[in-house]
Amino acid sequence: MKLVQDVLIFFVENKIMVELKAIIKLEDVHLAQAMNYVEAYNMEIGLLVNFGARSLEFKRVHNNKILPYSKK
Repeated sequence: MKLVQDVLIFFVENKIMVELKAIIKLEDVHLAQAMNYVEAYNMEIGLLVNFGARSLEFKRVHNNKILPYSKK
């Protein structure tokens, strides 16, 4: 768990990053920031959750630098 400027970031089993925010509206810059966190921490998937809007907002982000495992 890491606290960065009123943002709470959780790492679930070293596979998923969950970023919690409380802002009026998610914007492209917040999504880009979440994507950068996923890449920087080498996570496969991230979830950006905003509790500050009128209704709950969330976005799922993927690390495009990690290739999915091939099925045999």
